[in-house]
Amino acid sequence: MQPKDKTTSEAYKGFTNADCPFLPCHKGVQREFNCLFCYCPLIAFECPGAYKVYTDRNGLTRKDCSACTLPHDGYSRSWTFIQRWLEYPVIWSGKPQTDPPTRRPRPPEQEDESVKV
Repeated sequence: MQPKDKTTSEAYKGFTNADCPFLPCHKGVQREFNCLFCYCPLIAFECPGAYKVYTDRNGLTRKDCSACTLPHDGYSRSWTFIQRWLEYPVIWSGKPQTDPPTRRPRPPEQEDESVKV
């Protein structure tokens, strides 16, 4: 077994579950459908993916990410997208998406440096 930073195989970056009764669960995927992130690890974080906000039966604010294809569109591409956004995660505010972030968040120390005079 090789460590993932030494292997030439990228099989760990995704798979398609052709037997899933819900496939395709997200419309608009252009590349191989990646089921690795069936439950997106960004659900609790700010992200650029298309989502709507709803209130569940217990009164909790939740994300509806059914219109998002980012973690499903291609094995390598979606793997890279998730890894980038998890480098500096920002907790989701619970508010509706008004202007989705277009780049990954920067670490706090870099943000502080940018405001120094």
